[in-house]
Amino acid sequence: MAEPDARPLPKAELHVHIEGAAPPDLVRRLAERYQVDVAGLFDDSGGYRWEDFASFLSAYDRASRVFRTPQDYAELSESYLCGIAAEGAIYAELTISPDHAAGAGLSYRDYVAGLAEGIERARAATGIEARMIAIGVRHFGARAVEQAVRQVTSAPHPLVTGFGLAGDEREGHPANFARAFRMAGEAGLGLTAHAGEFAGPESVTAALDFLQVKRIGHGVRAIQDRAVVERLVREKIVLEVCPGSNLALGLYGALRFHPVNLLRRAGCRITLNSDDPPFFATSLGREYASCAETFGWSRVDQLKLTRTALEAAFCDPRTRNGLLARLAEAEAAAGRR
Repeated sequence: MAEPDARPLPKAELHVHIEGAAPPDLVRRLAERYQVDVAGLFDDSGGYRWEDFASFLSAYDRASRVFRTPQDYAELSESYLCGIAAEGAIYAELTISPDHAAGAGLSYRDYVAGLAEGIERARAATGIEARMIAIGVRHFGARAVEQAVRQVTSAPHPLVTGFGLAGDEREGHPANFARAFRMAGEAGLGLTAHAGEFAGPESVTAALDFLQVKRIGHGVRAIQDRAVVERLVREKIVLEVCPGSNLALGLYGALRFHPVNLLRRAGCRITLNSDDPPFFATSLGREYASCAETFGWSRVDQLKLTRTALEAAFCDPRTRNGLLARLAEAEAAAGRR
């Protein structure tokens, strides 16, 4: 009988907001350095304090304001990537927000340069690969989203390989952002958009119709419309599912009620992601482990999720092929068990 493989399962993450990945200890340390008032931001256990979606957004914005320099962002991206590498991650895409950087008084170029430095340091330390997805915020309006695209395309960086749409799904129809996404697509950026989280399956349809995306951030409420699920399967759209986030924000009462397994069994291309991990008391490793335990997924099943993420990653073919070769070793080992 083969010995069980004690190495961490290879994992990949496509959906994590870098400011939302800031550990409370780092935020407290930077707040003290810059004399930023963070009273009420943390609970008695030292974690972030929030009660509902509105207070979560407020806490997120307050925590983001302590990052002031490229060095601060380098420390953030390095620490996050090294942390998930310890859980087995071999690839991650960090969602970055030019609007949050501007709010902290940092130029887009300096923001990206700092994050890239952290990515390079994490790669040197652990071998993890990472890229960045810049986002526009839909409730800031179409002009703001187009401005975000212009920032990205006027200052191209080899590690910024995607563009997405975030913010309140219930504000602004995707048709309003079609021009921005056309600009991003013409610049060669991979396209994704949040949909089907707080808004219903119609938001998934609209994102596909007007934004020409190949990936959907969340997308879980597609399960409410069989025709939308069938379209996702037919068009091979990849869902960036974040179960822990959905539970923390009250979309579902328990993981066993979450539709991730139903979507998977229907043939949807599923990936697992942590979204804003310290806010939701989760991690990439915890997402894999909890879903495997709840839904009875085998090691082979979990490796298929990683393969889907790598195949859908917004990276160059050489990087993708190298990552898939690393994954294939784990798949071969799992197949022998």
